[in-house]
Amino acid sequence: MGKIAYVFPGQGSQYVGMGYEFYKAFPETADVIHAVEHSLRMSLNDIVDVIFKGPEEKLNKTVYTQPALFAVEFGIWKALESMGFPKPDFVAGHSLGEFSALAVAGGIDVQLGARLTYYRGKYMQEAVPEGKGAMVAILKLPPEKVEEACERAKEFGVVEPANYNSPSQTVISGEKEAVEKAAEIAKEMGGKAIPLKVSVPSHCSLMKPAADAFKLKLAQAPIQNLKIPLVQNYTAKAHTMAHEVRNNLYYQVFSPVKWFQSVLYMYEQGVDTFVEIGPKNVLSKLIQQTLPEVRVFNIEKPEDAEQVLKAIT
Repeated sequence: MGKIAYVFPGQGSQYVGMGYEFYKAFPETADVIHAVEHSLRMSLNDIVDVIFKGPEEKLNKTVYTQPALFAVEFGIWKALESMGFPKPDFVAGHSLGEFSALAVAGGIDVQLGARLTYYRGKYMQEAVPEGKGAMVAILKLPPEKVEEACERAKEFGVVEPANYNSPSQTVISGEKEAVEKAAEIAKEMGGKAIPLKVSVPSHCSLMKPAADAFKLKLAQAPIQNLKIPLVQNYTAKAHTMAHEVRNNLYYQVFSPVKWFQSVLYMYEQGVDTFVEIGPKNVLSKLIQQTLPEVRVFNIEKPEDAEQVLKAIT
């Protein structure tokens, strides 16, 4: 039996009602979600209602999405812990999901996670006026071709690779006109372009002001050394020291997410089982595209958890 990694999705996986079955069935999940609500009572006092009842437009606002996903993902993990799920050998999260992974690894508690994800979302939302930025997923092209498309579109504005999701899927981010131009070039190269419904052009240099504001919150945050190695987006390597984790969380805001490189790193360390914890199964699909030979599970509802526990123990 090889090693096991638990992974947590980021923005784009959220939907109204996510996590509700766990919330109803497990007091551990409800405790986490209400602790997030309590921590943010001065800024987002309706977050539980927004998670479970919507409206969707509100949940999709970055300032809500980030703490909402953190609450649901960490809440589900607490339920899994109570069911006797084994401790993972590694944890990782895609973009915002890195905060859920950090909490599972013992680096932050639920209250600190709520505050950090709220401020991260707030500063990202404020960094670029709505409508100025865009993100597009480029499929069916290797990363170096997407990088070339971005380079060729630079005269139209900022456009950069934002997420290296799999060997054949790279998301680009930046100013709207430049992103659209790079997407056109990518299509001419034989790729497929899918615009993403986002309110913020994440993981590109336009986010540097957001990162700089967030750096102050990170500096004040009592992040602990980790009990479980966290494979971080910025380096695609494992970290356990609080000062390294803090530094990488700062750079992550305006640097590309090295997701498939992180998956390959974990595989090289002996991981052959990946369990995605949280809404939808986006990461499971990306892992399967990257490493068809590994075992991949996703846990979104309590019935998934029972099946996965049997399979991995």
